[in-house]
This record gives sequence, C-alpha cells and structure tokens, in this order.
Amino acid sequence: MTFLRRLSRVAPLSAVTAGLLATLIGLTSSAAIVFSAARAAGADSDVLASWMLALGVGMGLTCIGLSLRYKAPIITAWSTPGAALLATGLDGLNLREATGAFLISAALITLSGVTGWFARVMSRVPVSLAAALLAGVLVQFGSALFGSMENDFALVFTMFAVYLVCRRLLPRYAVLAALAAGIAVAAALGEMHLSSVDLAFAKPVFTAPSFSWQAAIGVALPLFVVTMASQNLPGVAVLRNDGYDVPVSPLITWTGVTNFVLAPFGAFGLNLAAITAAICTGPQAHPDPRRRYLAGVWAGVFYLVIGALGATVGSLLLALPAPMVLGIAGIGLLGTIGSSLTSALSDTRWREAAVVTFLATASGVKLLGIGSAFWGLIAGLLTAAATGAISRRAKEADTPAVTR
Repeated sequence: MTFLRRLSRVAPLSAVTAGLLATLIGLTSSAAIVFSAARAAGADSDVLASWMLALGVGMGLTCIGLSLRYKAPIITAWSTPGAALLATGLDGLNLREATGAFLISAALITLSGVTGWFARVMSRVPVSLAAALLAGVLVQFGSALFGSMENDFALVFTMFAVYLVCRRLLPRYAVLAALAAGIAVAAALGEMHLSSVDLAFAKPVFTAPSFSWQAAIGVALPLFVVTMASQNLPGVAVLRNDGYDVPVSPLITWTGVTNFVLAPFGAFGLNLAAITAAICTGPQAHPDPRRRYLAGVWAGVFYLVIGALGATVGSLLLALPAPMVLGIAGIGLLGTIGSSLTSALSDTRWREAAVVTFLATASGVKLLGIGSAFWGLIAGLLTAAATGAISRRAKEADTPAVTR
C-alpha cells in the first residue's frame, strides 16, 4: 500500500493521461509538417530521425525542468507554424544554411527572454483579451470533434458518448475513457495498422552551420517572429488563464537556450505550447491546481521517449486514424474552451474587444507569414481603443486606491 500511495503521488492517473494526450496530440497533429520541412532542407532518413530526437529531447528536458522549477504545468512544443514556414522557405537552401538560420532564430528568442521585453508586452495584455485569444486558438479543435464525425461517425461518436457518460459518473477519468474507447473501436473496425510500425532508435546527426544573409532574412527572422507571435503569445495566455502567474522571461530564455544548443542536430524551433498545454493546465489534469505540474513532468517523459524513438514516428502516424486524433483533441479541450470564453466575456468593458479577438483568432487568417493569434490580439486592442476600454483602464490605474 505504501508503494501504491507513493506511486499515486508522483504518477496520478489523470496527470499521466494529460501528459500522454498532450504529447500524442502534439505529435500527430503536426509531425507531418516537420517531415516536410526536413525534406525541404534536403534531410535524409537519418537526419530526419535526428531532428525528431533533438526536438523530443528539447521538449522533454524543458517540460520536466521548468515544471519542477516553477511547480506549474509548463508544456513546450516545436513551432508548428514555424515548420510550415520552413516547408516552403527552405527551398533552395542547403541543410547547413538551414541550421545557421535555426541558430539565429534561437539566439533572438534567447535575447527576448534575457532582456525581458516579451514579458513587458504580455503584462500589458488584458486578461479578457488573452482568454479570448486562447479560446480562438482552441475552438477549431472543439469544432473538429464534431466535424470528424462526418468521416468516421462510429469511432468519434462512441468516444464522445463515453466521455459524456463518464463526465457524469467518473469525471476525473472521462478523457482517458474516451481515448480507450476510441482505440478499442478503431481496432475493431480494422483502422489501427500497428503492424506497419517499426521500432528503431534515433541517433544524433551533427550539421555544421553555414550563415548567409538570404537564410537570415528569408528564414531566421520570419521563424523568430512566427514563433514569438503565434506560439509563445498564446502559450503565456494558457498559463495565465488557469491561474499560473509564472515569470515569462525565464521560460522564454530557457526555450531559446535549449533550442540554440540543439539546433545543429535539428531543433528548428522550441516554444511554449498553447493547445497541448491547455490539456495539462485544466482540472482534467488534476483536481488540485498545485499538483498539475506533474502533467508537465509526464509530458516531458513521453517527449523523451518519442525523441529516442524518432525513427518510428512516421510509421506510427500512419497507424492512428486521423478522426480519432481530432476527436480526442476536441474532447480534451472542451473544459478549457468553456473557461476561456467565461473569462473573456465576464468583464462588460472588454466584452466587444474580446469578441473581436476571439473571432479574428478563430478565423485562422494569416498575413505576412504571421498566424491569426497575433492578428486577433491586434484587432482586439484596436477595438478596445475605439470603444474606450483602454482609456478607462488607464484612468483606473492612475486612480489611487481608497483605504476603508
């Protein structure tokens, strides 16, 4: 009993499940984009496996280290929009020039953390707009839960039905039960192709960097901007939305430093996660907010395993039905979407600006290579200025508090 009690403290089932879901969703939703980026840089199968190893180790170490240090579920991820940018931006560049661009971007991210300018920007973002931004980022996954039923109704509806039943009877294990049901149905329908999965360990492949102004301007700077605006910005919003007021600058600094060290092995962009982080910061990870950091630790453990088995990732992706991945992502984020919308709309002064932020972010608009999270925030701030919410906030800040 003593062993089981200790095990339940360091590995509560809900936290382990949240960590597993975070890594599974992060991997299956965008690994194909990472593969495309690596191919665009001329990577062969060994280099591609090294990329997955470097990214897995980077995410694993930062998740574990930062979660333990700040006792908060700090989840990191690779830059998905950054990978999409690389898939087209690396055309015409060789692998050494790509590595040089990764190093420049990582250095700029580190500088942003050390100087503290990113933290100063985030401290001025109203809570309502940050919550609306997060809801806009996540809503596409919530709607994908029902959209995926069109392609595989039996699989996804069964998952959703099991989730609803367990929300009533076993709320702490509702997401886990939905995942188990999805695996069982997929296996019964013959949609799991595990026989095609080949187990193989990845080996690090060092690529000496080469620097060129074309790669610096055409790849490094856009990668830096996209990572900060489309990834780290909503990543901080996720933490704050669930009450984790951790210092931003050290988080940015450590992701930048880790990225810099691992860039020659293929780590193109590490940042704070948003979508997968929301799975670990909410009550589904643990009923006690002070214990949810364990979900971050376990996410890091799973990322390390994924990195070590980087050569198997491609075949594993083909084994999982896409509707199941979309379905479990939507189910796991239902609670976070609801709480985000509540926070966004609770203050009537910021309500219109929050609605604009939510709609612009949810639209998925992409301008100048920058994702909708950044433009949604800009649209919300412009609306707040037009409606007078910003000026009222400034007046309240200047008004001295009255002691009663």
